[in-house]
Amino acid sequence: MVNQKRKISELQDVHSILIIDDDIDLTDLISQFLVQNGYQVTVVNDGGDALARINSEQPDLIILDLMLPGVDGLTICKQIRPSFAGPIIMLTALVDDIDEVTGLEVGADDYLCKPIKPRVLLAHIRAQLRRQSHIATQQQTHIIACNGALDIDLPNRRVKYQAKDIELSSAEFDLLVILAGAAGEIFSRELLHKKIFKLDYDPMDRSIDLRVSRLRKKLGDDPKQPKLFTTVRNKGYLIAT
Repeated sequence: MVNQKRKISELQDVHSILIIDDDIDLTDLISQFLVQNGYQVTVVNDGGDALARINSEQPDLIILDLMLPGVDGLTICKQIRPSFAGPIIMLTALVDDIDEVTGLEVGADDYLCKPIKPRVLLAHIRAQLRRQSHIATQQQTHIIACNGALDIDLPNRRVKYQAKDIELSSAEFDLLVILAGAAGEIFSRELLHKKIFKLDYDPMDRSIDLRVSRLRKKLGDDPKQPKLFTTVRNKGYLIAT
């Protein structure tokens, strides 16, 4: 009886991952590797089935291929982002900056090019899940910034700016929390990248700039006359107190 309870408890702590990719050989390889590393994995090979499975599975993290039969990955990401708060890692066989930019703009949290090494993917999965876990365990419940105009509800992962609800992706929310949690302090791109992804920073990586750009757009902050975000040349970003 004790062993049974222990197994149930252990299962409750297992993170669930939904892989949406039409490459059966690849999904078999990745799913087996992730299961061996303690994750619960579900695989969908057709984009047309993805939305229903996301709603029924409610995974902790989604691995989403860009090119899919039925419905493509960008469309799926855009459709689920308003209601799905977990991390989305997008995969693609295309080496094109436009695809990466588009994927991040529609709400992906991370972006990897195929062929993908399972251990590299595992590192990115762990980094994404650590971000969410770190935010969830913070003792602070609200962050108030920008003269009270910005209110971040940490436990419920909700944001209000000028009394309006703002829908953010997981990565956008986490970046906003870091900046607003030390309002007035300049954060370099390298530091922001390490805090969010827990990975080494590549100077050619534009993911932080793209996320700041998306935050500005969603919060209605004019980059030419910013009231919330400030870009400090050659240093990084800060948010108003």
